[in-house]
Amino acid sequence: MDYEVFLLSRVREHYLATGDNDAAIADRASAHRGVITGAALMLGVVVLTFSLSQITFTKLMGVGTWLPDRRRDHCRLALVPATMKLLGRANWWRRGLRHLRGRRTIEPPMN
Repeated sequence: MDYEVFLLSRVREHYLATGDNDAAIADRASAHRGVITGAALMLGVVVLTFSLSQITFTKLMGVGTWLPDRRRDHCRLALVPATMKLLGRANWWRRGLRHLRGRRTIEPPMN
């Protein structure tokens, strides 16, 4: 699961409920920071267990996957809310995307 999608969906829900961009970013980013960090740590534990393998390639895959992912997650947790604060109402601008889908609406498939 991409942590950005999780974070942004919660920020958008709060923004739609209140209409306040700054409060939505501050409240949701701080409230979900622990959940996102916990999910990242669980992924890290799983990937780092590969480094305990006796196969060299598997060890390299474990360490090589974990290190860049940690740095990227920490940057995301800081840069995404900061960028959203700077963009203000432009975060929720959808006019530019409407031409991609035409007049159709996107609905979930029916079971």
